[in-house]
Amino acid sequence: MAAPRAANERGFARAWAAVERFAFAPASAAPLAALRIGLASVLLIQAGMVAPALLDLHGRSGILQAPLADALGRPGFVWLGWLMDRLAPLGVGEAPILVAVGASYVLALVALLVGWHARMAAAGAWFSHLMLMMTADSTNYGVDRFANIFLFYLMWMPAGAALSLDRWLGRAPVGPTSAARLALRVVQIHLCIVYLMSGLGKALGEPWWNGDSIWRTLNMPEYRQYDFTWLAYYPWLAMAAGWMVLLIECGYPVMIWPRRTRRLWVAATVALHVGIAAFMGLGVFGAIMAVLTIAAFAVRADPPGPVLSEADALRSSAAAGAP
Repeated sequence: MAAPRAANERGFARAWAAVERFAFAPASAAPLAALRIGLASVLLIQAGMVAPALLDLHGRSGILQAPLADALGRPGFVWLGWLMDRLAPLGVGEAPILVAVGASYVLALVALLVGWHARMAAAGAWFSHLMLMMTADSTNYGVDRFANIFLFYLMWMPAGAALSLDRWLGRAPVGPTSAARLALRVVQIHLCIVYLMSGLGKALGEPWWNGDSIWRTLNMPEYRQYDFTWLAYYPWLAMAAGWMVLLIECGYPVMIWPRRTRRLWVAATVALHVGIAAFMGLGVFGAIMAVLTIAAFAVRADPPGPVLSEADALRSSAAAGAP
């Protein structure tokens, strides 16, 4: 009885050690900093593009009039219409509220970009982005939801521990940490699930196998950037493009982890989103998705030399300082 029990205990110990190395081995915060800087940069560009239409998109007398905006709004969320209704008795008009929320959003993104009080900046950017997103819910698409999700993640991640004012001012932890590793794994696993579900969803339908989806996407009026009607004469090209999309997305959670295939899959994924930006006009979406994959899998997280746990590092430091 003792021998099997000991073998089971050793097996459990090895399994737990593998989990600990995967999820908690100290890692550099550089990938999280890349996520912070990349996401904030793209969202600032988007904010500059949207700013001239701020009142039209979010005002109660804009493209969607107040009754229609209220009907399409999501109950239970704090959105700008709710805020305007409560400040109206105080004589505050909708324009100052929209400008204040928009300015708060931009300032929070700038603070996030430079890493000044990074977690508070992420919280401010997330909340103001959520208000703007819920107010113009009918204009949202995937990029807005991805941006809001990863702004939320940045509230809890040590993304200000590298390439930031927080680091320069001594407010962020120095060196690799277990928190950085865990945060990075959350981002990586989230992306793997997203791409796998997207790829499987496409694979269940025939249009992505026969090229119909590629043809329709490139020639739909709302997405059409160039004349691709010539694809009708070369249907195998559209079919091959559809197969390539399926391969990249379904293969993402398998091929992105091994070192031998990681660079290839990062490059293929970035190329996919560059294509989406160039041929569908979805530049912000393409840029954000490329930033996510590059930050999660292309930026080095492992510190040079052997990886030590934080407890081992503390013991080593204590031993080095002992007489």
